[in-house]
Amino acid sequence: MKLSLIIPCYNEEKNIKPFYQECLKVFKDEKNIEYIFINDGSKDKTHYEIKELIKSNQNINISYLNFSRNFGKEAAILAGMKQAQGDYISIIDADLQQNPKYVKKMLEFLENNPDYDSVACYQEKRKESKILIHFKNMFYSIINKLSEIDFKSNASDFRVLSKQVVNSILEMEEYYRFSKGLFSWVGYNTYYMPYEVEERKHGKSSWSFFGLIKYAMNGIISFSLAPLKLASILGSISFIGSLIYLIIIIIQKITVGIEISGYATIVCLILLFGGLQMILIGIIGEYLGRTYIEVKRRPKYIIKEKISTKEGITK
Repeated sequence: MKLSLIIPCYNEEKNIKPFYQECLKVFKDEKNIEYIFINDGSKDKTHYEIKELIKSNQNINISYLNFSRNFGKEAAILAGMKQAQGDYISIIDADLQQNPKYVKKMLEFLENNPDYDSVACYQEKRKESKILIHFKNMFYSIINKLSEIDFKSNASDFRVLSKQVVNSILEMEEYYRFSKGLFSWVGYNTYYMPYEVEERKHGKSSWSFFGLIKYAMNGIISFSLAPLKLASILGSISFIGSLIYLIIIIIQKITVGIEISGYATIVCLILLFGGLQMILIGIIGEYLGRTYIEVKRRPKYIIKEKISTKEGITK
């Protein structure tokens, strides 16, 4: 098998057939290819559309993994990687914003440049709002300063990886997965190829602003201990500040005395240090909670149904 296409799907019922037809057009001369659709707990008829696609294309190598519920794109990517048999593995969305023609370009680059192990697409010009672009740029700036690995600005999960790279990624079994970080952490030589995001054909994106913030926080916590170090630094500064203030109060008491006053000051200090302590406890709690989930060793996803043009239906 030369190429495996991993296609995570969430509420993509109207995009499945157009996506597949576009792939057939792009890879019309490529027969040694497999399609791996992962239905990540869609609430529409994505499940039905993929099944119909398999029924009408028995001569094409198509696999379908149906999750028991929504586990997230990271879980879908992981499941697809475990299923993939190709020498090269590509991750691509089903909404046609990522045109399959770029997969062909990335594949050709790897075949002609054996020194590289993967190709990742990045957006030179983003088509999003200026506010969203600003926050994304700020995220990359922050995470590159806090993390020990480098993150390419605007690089996406849309990429082609060699089998060796995928095998290295699969060796990491953490529950909270941040693929962009994992791709960088394993190393290997990566070429970054610019691409243009196309308009979504049908439906709307499942990503929200708060979802992106949560995703960014997951990336920072997964690949940096800086928040914990920040908690220690702020705790030390607070202690030193409190100690200095205590000395001032003692000196003032001895020299000039202290009348019953300063109510506002005391309340402000209590609120300030109380809020600071809650923030620090929250940071520590976030890392502790992730450790708690990791120790449980729960599966990262559950496959309710598996269908393949070669193997039929299994549960």
